[in-house]
Amino acid sequence: MSSATIGKRVALVTGSGKKRIGWHIADALAGRGYDIAVHYRSSAAEAVQTVEHLRSRGVEAEAFQADLANEGEVQVLVRTVVERFGRLDVLVNCAAIYHAKRLEEVTAADLRDNFDANLLGTFLCSQQVGLMMVQQPDGGCIVNFGDWALARPYRDYAAYFATKGGIPALTRCLAVELGARNPRVRVNCIHPGPILFPPDMPIAEQEKAVRATLVKRKGEPENIASTVLFFLDNEFVTGVCIPVDGGRTIYSAGD
Repeated sequence: MSSATIGKRVALVTGSGKKRIGWHIADALAGRGYDIAVHYRSSAAEAVQTVEHLRSRGVEAEAFQADLANEGEVQVLVRTVVERFGRLDVLVNCAAIYHAKRLEEVTAADLRDNFDANLLGTFLCSQQVGLMMVQQPDGGCIVNFGDWALARPYRDYAAYFATKGGIPALTRCLAVELGARNPRVRVNCIHPGPILFPPDMPIAEQEKAVRATLVKRKGEPENIASTVLFFLDNEFVTGVCIPVDGGRTIYSAGD
């Protein structure tokens, strides 16, 4: 999106109700003056607090609930956001699930749950928002989320990686599909590394993940948010996946 774009810009950030990566991206976009549509599935109370925080930054914000694996709910979500704000310039697909489970214990239901949350939801949101952006003269920008470890998956996350693995292909496909319809619609992807550790992750495992980076520290949510802003600022980048992982993709550290 060019800084010369006229009018108030609007961003929808899925999975931004809780104070995780999506929250920090929404906060960074608010700092750029974007009005924010906060999406949540079940964290209603946290989403209300997020909206209050964003409004305190001087932008319009509102929370929207939807199950992103439900096509009808996604259609209603996008339509309601556009009715509320009048346009939609940015979609950031942060909503996902991430649960460890030994391969011997993974069921078909586990795979379907991961597929719904990690791939289907991203597709449905991007499809609905992207086709709407095509109709806008200014187009729009979509940012998806993969994972650095798609290059070197680790154990106990087979269902997660099998479904996240489709995100890079989906990103390239949507960049072509939407860009061919309107060259001002762009689609890109971020592969985050060790940023926000799960609350129940043992300290020893956290320290191991940090040692496995080339920069020898964990990343911060601001590292991800600034990459989203880069995608918005650079109008000559589309269909790419950028690792934001401290070198984790290229460095094995013996693990």
